[in-house]
Amino acid sequence: MRTGSEKVTLAINDRRGTKRAAEDFGKKLMAMPQDLQTIERRTIAKVSWRLLPLVALAYCISYIDRSNISFASLTMNKDLAFSAYIYGWGAGIFFFGYFLFEIPSNLALEKVGARIWIARIMITWGIISGLTAFVTGTTSFLVIRFLLGAAEAGFFPGMILYFTYWFPSEYRGRVISTLFIAQPVANAAASIASGAILEMDGLLGIKGWQWIFVIEAIPAVLLGIVVFKVMTDRPARADWLTTEEKNWLQARIDGENRQVESAGRLTLLRALADPRVLALSAIYLMSVTANYGIVFFMPQIIKGIGLTNMMTGLVSSIPYIIGTIGLIAWGWSSDRNKERRWHLIAASTVGAIGLAFAAWSGASYWALLGMSAATVGIYGSRAAFWPMPSLFLTGTAAAGAIAMINATGNLGGYFGPFIVGWIKDSTGKFEAGLYFLAACSLMCAVITYFAARAAGDPAAVLRANAAAAAE
Repeated sequence: MRTGSEKVTLAINDRRGTKRAAEDFGKKLMAMPQDLQTIERRTIAKVSWRLLPLVALAYCISYIDRSNISFASLTMNKDLAFSAYIYGWGAGIFFFGYFLFEIPSNLALEKVGARIWIARIMITWGIISGLTAFVTGTTSFLVIRFLLGAAEAGFFPGMILYFTYWFPSEYRGRVISTLFIAQPVANAAASIASGAILEMDGLLGIKGWQWIFVIEAIPAVLLGIVVFKVMTDRPARADWLTTEEKNWLQARIDGENRQVESAGRLTLLRALADPRVLALSAIYLMSVTANYGIVFFMPQIIKGIGLTNMMTGLVSSIPYIIGTIGLIAWGWSSDRNKERRWHLIAASTVGAIGLAFAAWSGASYWALLGMSAATVGIYGSRAAFWPMPSLFLTGTAAAGAIAMINATGNLGGYFGPFIVGWIKDSTGKFEAGLYFLAACSLMCAVITYFAARAAGDPAAVLRANAAAAAE
């Protein structure tokens, strides 16, 4: 039997033990969020450093191979007797091949995996891009550009889909900004490199514009082999992540997908006919029309100031370098504020003002300022635009719908150069063509304003998903 004092002592010790246990449990509960934050930061950092440099480099090379024709045209058009109309037609027909094969290619990527399919895309487009050096007239020019588009189809939407496997939604604006940095970097690099390569004219009996296609096709083939060797399809297969990191990432991605699907999961056919997907397609069509109208004709516009081929290449790189600033700033702001719609409207409006100012300035260095503002707006819009589809799409529906949005939008790559080339031949100047591109960028902002459901309003997204599921 214990004495009264012993009982008191035991009671005090029990209370102290209970208190310590409670404190320890409380500390563990407080530590859990911190531990998860540590895992999250570590995992996202690993994924970013492993995937983003490779993907950005691949996109950079793809953009060079589709747009290097703008510099080749400085001498190719004269050698092959191409008018601005024929050149614009050839530059743009790339996107018809792209359009026709975009959705099947992205669905194939979801089935067979990104590693194999992206490698296949890169190797085939590299080979076909190199063959552009051997075109001899209008027919061969149009055929090779169409085949190049068919070969590259699925690459960009495949990358957007690939990011949804690896990055939670709150990171996608910044991640997509990183991908799109490849565009201005590619244009700047291609401007400088292509201007220098043109000076190789006559070496080994090959013209300068032919050297552009041969030399700039090689990196695509080589990097395609690298992609096949090192790209990882899904987090579960990432031997460079710990089990803890894999589990956290997969649970986070699965949780977000379940949240989207809880309001109603769309089938592929319903997704392709969904009003939000159609609205996003129209928005992207306007934006891409403005973009490629600049890309394919900027060297010719700048050379009209009276510069040499080398100086044209150097000066043409300036708007793309400045455009990178807008891309990074818009992506950071859009993610930080968790808002897409108004960021897209503001960026598209800036693009329209820049293009209109360039048209008003005529053949002068002031036009370069307008072009720089336009690239800030047009590239900045991408960071706000591309996170939108994943707000209401998952799985096969996401693969097909993202491909359709990109395919429809990239038809602007045909319409922009085609219409600007036609206007140039009709008027003898580029100014009216630039006003047309400004109107396209402004229409992008207008459609975004009125198409609220497609512009990232979370409440509207949930209502639309529920309505679609009830049909």
